[in-house]
Amino acid sequence: MIGLVLTASAPRVGVEPFFIELVAGMEEVLGPAGGTVLLLTVEDLEAELATYERWAAERTVDAVVVVNLVRDDVRPARLERLGLPAVLAGRYSGPAALSSVVADNAGAIDAAMRLLGELGHRAIGRVSGPVELAHTAERTAAMRATGKRLHVDVRIVEADYSAESGVRATRKLLAGAGAPTAIVFDNDVMAVAAEEELVRSGVDVPGQVSLLACDDSALCELAVPPLSALSIDVHEHGVTVGAAVLDALAGAPHRVYTAPPIRIRQRGSTGPAPAVTVAW
Repeated sequence: MIGLVLTASAPRVGVEPFFIELVAGMEEVLGPAGGTVLLLTVEDLEAELATYERWAAERTVDAVVVVNLVRDDVRPARLERLGLPAVLAGRYSGPAALSSVVADNAGAIDAAMRLLGELGHRAIGRVSGPVELAHTAERTAAMRATGKRLHVDVRIVEADYSAESGVRATRKLLAGAGAPTAIVFDNDVMAVAAEEELVRSGVDVPGQVSLLACDDSALCELAVPPLSALSIDVHEHGVTVGAAVLDALAGAPHRVYTAPPIRIRQRGSTGPAPAVTVAW
């Protein structure tokens, strides 16, 4: 049994395709070895750490996968102290000797910025995830660096990955003069919700504002217009995580595994920058 704890509301996890596909990929590898994933949702970090303590004491799981790493994350060291084998889904530079599976978030954001820059966008907004998350910081640093290099104005508003927060952050970005002509969203749920509200309000996507999601999914493909996205094979990502778990259980030395490449899927929500910015 492999444990995976998410500190998020159960309803949100239910609609975020990333985790569903990640677990499916993990179980494709773990299944033949007799393993399965125990997915648990808790309220906060304290509850997550308590879960690890209980699992270790009761020997509920054989290993743990840790997601949504944060700056100065205390979870890897706690798991190491408990003697629970673990794999970290994300970049980690702390003291714990644990394997990690790392995606090139910085390179993906750089590619998205260059694409939008080639389309003529000189002011680009981003609806980010929570700022404490390590991959949010990676994306932010890359976006600001590429924006500086391309002489593009970068504006970032934090949200919490929910549909409602995505719409609120989009309204904040597009309020008043000099609004961005393109917006990048840190997940598909926020991007789809914002696009639906924009279109419902009469805003032309991509004629007046271009949208791009950092997570690709069927939600993006089915949106109207279909959302351009940074696409990683999440199932294959899960396969890589599952393989890393099996290696950890076999006592292999810890190392960094490379996640599948992230590619841009250009669909109907991105286009040339408009002559006049939209105020929403």
